[in-house]
Amino acid sequence: SVTVKIVGRAADGRDAEFSASGKTITFHGFMKAYVEGADDPNAELDDRERRLPQVAEGDALTAEEITADGHATKPPARYTEASLVKELEEREIGRPSTYASIIGTILDRGYVFKKGTALVPSFLSFAVVNLLETHFGRLVDYDFTAKMEDDLDRIARGEAQSVPWLKRFYFGSEDASEVVPADGDHLGGLKELVTDLGAIDAREISSFPVGEGIVLRVGRYGPYVERGEKDAEGHQRADVPDDLAPDELTVAYAEELFAKPSGEFALGADPVSGNQIVAKDGRYGPYVTEILPEGTSKTGKNAVKPRTASLFKSMSLDTVTLDDALRLMSLPRVVGTDAEGVEITAQNGRYGPYLKKGTDSRSLETEDQLFSITLDEALAIYAQPKVRGRAAAKPPLKELGTDPVSEKPVVVKDGRFGPYVTDGETNATLRRDDDVETITPERGYELLAEKRAKGPAKKTAKKAPAKKAAAAKKAPAKKATATAAKKTAAKKTTTAAAKKATAAKKTTTAAAAKKAAAAAPADE
Repeated sequence: SVTVKIVGRAADGRDAEFSASGKTITFHGFMKAYVEGADDPNAELDDRERRLPQVAEGDALTAEEITADGHATKPPARYTEASLVKELEEREIGRPSTYASIIGTILDRGYVFKKGTALVPSFLSFAVVNLLETHFGRLVDYDFTAKMEDDLDRIARGEAQSVPWLKRFYFGSEDASEVVPADGDHLGGLKELVTDLGAIDAREISSFPVGEGIVLRVGRYGPYVERGEKDAEGHQRADVPDDLAPDELTVAYAEELFAKPSGEFALGADPVSGNQIVAKDGRYGPYVTEILPEGTSKTGKNAVKPRTASLFKSMSLDTVTLDDALRLMSLPRVVGTDAEGVEITAQNGRYGPYLKKGTDSRSLETEDQLFSITLDEALAIYAQPKVRGRAAAKPPLKELGTDPVSEKPVVVKDGRFGPYVTDGETNATLRRDDDVETITPERGYELLAEKRAKGPAKKTAKKAPAKKAAAAKKAPAKKATATAAKKTAAKKTTTAAAKKATAAKKTTTAAAAKKAAAAAPADE
């Protein structure tokens, strides 16, 4: 194979480089006689060869034809849990027993997040990696973990001692003149690395240029983009969504974030407390809050929390007013009390507006009802049965009258498989020719009568009861065994009691004999 590179200069003065590769088969070997899938091996071999024209270095060439051919390379696929484990195995990082904890740690700490099965790195991970590579480069070297794992294995096998290894790992080698490196020297000196952490510039470590003067920074409360210096003219700042992949942050997207209303919007002072009310855009959506005076205790038993309330869905930061903010912060609103004296309140929660009475809560239809609902309307809502997990029952489509057989009202309802008639006990699906609008009471009674005549649907016998029967059969055997065991135990107990009685009898006889023996000499 040979590659020829041709350098030329375009009309605008820019240099361009072209290359052409050719291949000539110098020894055909078995391919001269056979090429798989080809009837004519010689023709197939000619096609596989790419012969270049005879040229020499320095020859001037003329372009006969130029064709622009674009080729875009695709980035490598993101890691999944499986592919990441495979990569760790290839780099000899971790062990099978630690792979799960490694993946769990990077997920729990927010270094990556999942999109489907893909593990997407977060902006926080870039800041952490930048910190480690800049100031602790030796510790994040791929060989570091591999060598450390090998040393730990040697300690586990008893080929190295743990205490000297840990001592060298943290303090480094005590004797700099030592010629032969000891265990842990290639990892050692951690204390020296962490001695002066105050010299690290956290702002610089967590800043990444985006372009056109825009910088991404990773702050305490998440990532954000910034243009210009704080308190300077033209300064812009906007929060970045937590679920945004780093490669999706472009200059155009950053400009869109800047264009959205963000930051603090002063709405005015509360006429009662005098505190300033502001509107903000937080991580969980826009909200209003009050600014407490300086010196207000924020921690401890006497801590004072500022009043805060989320904006309604119909509100926005650039349209909310001071009156809106004061109304929102007045929630929850006491609607009244029921007959038993239990207080009913209207509140705005995570899943929308709702009423609360003790531990019983009921949803409201609109957010405006939080301020307009009356006690009578609230009591009417609580008078209705509570619906859990599914919608309320649909009203009947049509009423047909009283069934002559069951003497119960017959109605037409809309079911899962279409309209049907029912008297509360028997259900009968409408036929293809029946229509809800034109069906007569007689036709409804007829359908119900046909359904009753067929009787209940027969259920297919299941195999499970057979197993139960078999188990039931085994149960008496166990019972019999238990009874036999009890009888045996009783028999043993009786035998033991008999033995004890015999032993007692013998003891009594022996005692009597001894007494008699003792008394005999006295009689003589």
